Amino acid sequence: MELADRAVGFLLTFTSLSIFTYYTFWVIILPFVDSDNFIHNYFLPQEYAILIPVCAGVVLLSLLCIFIGFVLLKSKKKTA
Repeated sequence: MELADRAVGFLLTFTSLSIFTYYTFWVIILPFVDSDNFIHNYFLPQEYAILIPVCAGVVLLSLLCIFIGFVLLKSKKKTA
């Protein structure tokens, strides 16, 4: 089981670093590259650089609030 945990950890680390590198290049470096360069074909328009993280944050906060709500409801049922 230790090998499987290590593989999952490596996969999560690799995925996180890949996303971080892609997003950093997209947001920080790409605006300084000419717009007719071929590298722009590999990235979404700049508007999505803000829209995607904001939507992901809203979904994450919503799921967190739903989870906390379920936990509070369950704890009330146990005490009652």
